[in-house]
Amino acid sequence: MKKLIIIPAYNEEKNIDFVVADICRHAPEFDYVIVNDCSRDGIRSLCRRQGYNHIDLPVNLGIGGCVQAGYLYAQKHDYDIAVQFDGDGQHDASYLNPMFEAMMKQNSDMIIGSRFLHGQGFQSSALRRGGIKFLSWLIKVLNKKEIRDVTSGLRMVNRKVIDDFCQYYPNDYPEPETLSACLRKGYRVDEFPVEMRQRHEGQSSINIPGSVYYMVKVSLSILIDRFKM
Repeated sequence: MKKLIIIPAYNEEKNIDFVVADICRHAPEFDYVIVNDCSRDGIRSLCRRQGYNHIDLPVNLGIGGCVQAGYLYAQKHDYDIAVQFDGDGQHDASYLNPMFEAMMKQNSDMIIGSRFLHGQGFQSSALRRGGIKFLSWLIKVLNKKEIRDVTSGLRMVNRKVIDDFCQYYPNDYPEPETLSACLRKGYRVDEFPVEMRQRHEGQSSINIPGSVYYMVKVSLSILIDRFKM
């Protein structure tokens, strides 16, 4: 099976060497593509200099458009499996093959790398954990399925979901909304225990005001999505 790692990257010049090296060492069976979301740092030159497989978007699309560009790439090149993998060094490539094996064994359409199943590794701030628990509860109420790490950016999907995501993918904060949509459509979604690292370099783009906006926007999006046909 053809397997692709989609690495969304915005101003991740300081992290991308680490991420690619981690993939090449622990998951060489996977291809990868770095989707450069019109970064303002030197990641474009770095990718060209190092010979990394990458796409340079002509305008900044945000995380949703950036990830969807990766899914479109996967569809165009006939990949069977695609996995979203953050460009900031938080995800550990040594989990990718075990996640794939679990996905095949359980016949999952999507499998999520969850930091909360075993509660080890970087767990995020208390404020964010509270927000994640609320979104997990909301999705469980609406879809009758508990997913604990609903905001995890480490997600592996099959070709059916790739094709679905190529049709529509939310612009910002897409993980909980697309998860809820997959459950609504009857896809099988499972979790796999992983440990995550703190960001390798730099800072997250989501601050406290951004977290409030995130919760309101995502909650409304999930509620609206539930009543789609």
